[in-house]
Amino acid sequence: MTPSAYTTNEIMTIAAARLLKNGAVCFVGIGLPSTAANLARLTHAPDIVLIYESGPIGAKPSILPLSIGDGNLAETADTVVSTPEIFRYWLQGGRVDVGFLSAAQIDRFANINTTVIGDYKKPGTRLPGAGGAPEIASCAGQVVLVLKQSARGFVKKLDFVTSVGHLDGGDARRRLNLPGKGPVAVVTDLCLMEPDPATKELTVTQLHPGISAEQIRKATEWEIRFAPELKETLLPTKTELEILRDLERRTRLAHGNLTAA
Repeated sequence: MTPSAYTTNEIMTIAAARLLKNGAVCFVGIGLPSTAANLARLTHAPDIVLIYESGPIGAKPSILPLSIGDGNLAETADTVVSTPEIFRYWLQGGRVDVGFLSAAQIDRFANINTTVIGDYKKPGTRLPGAGGAPEIASCAGQVVLVLKQSARGFVKKLDFVTSVGHLDGGDARRRLNLPGKGPVAVVTDLCLMEPDPATKELTVTQLHPGISAEQIRKATEWEIRFAPELKETLLPTKTELEILRDLERRTRLAHGNLTAA
């Protein structure tokens, strides 16, 4: 398979899915995180436990949900509990292995903004808001972020800090007694980044096939760092692509965006 056989969005989703281990308890955000998490469930991680903040535990949706209130989540879940129980017992109780999130903006320490673009009182764009992301970012065992990369989104300074990553770096999370490890990976359509073990600044550790360091620099507002030995993302397999495309096709068909043949 050649690099032209898949889209940048597909390799981002597949690379993110590969980070999820079978059997992990994963608190899932809507959008790209949900696509990647369900791809993992349908490929290498059939026993992954997907939790959504509306209450489904062990959700196995046949199509991708439009929101956390999508009925397909509850209908396919092992059980459904109240939202307070999801947060208090599961998340704050230390029972969530991975929080899977996206963002509109991210900074060098993986703090994220999903609230506003521009001044808070007079924003240029009003975003969906925090939802459960601040609690997930604080309490999940670890956090994986997945989002498309551009200089507009990967910024020197966030317009608003919705959810903390590694704050101002170093041992900032420990000093605030945050229970989770915070972001351990950021997956984009260009590369994979990981926090430096000491400074916690995001460092590019893996390039997707055909992507250059210069492309990543142009898509990042701060001076991005690269690991001494860069790895290359493994090409998507035929199986991964077929399952991902079928999942997205079924979703479009169910939501009226595709006509059955």
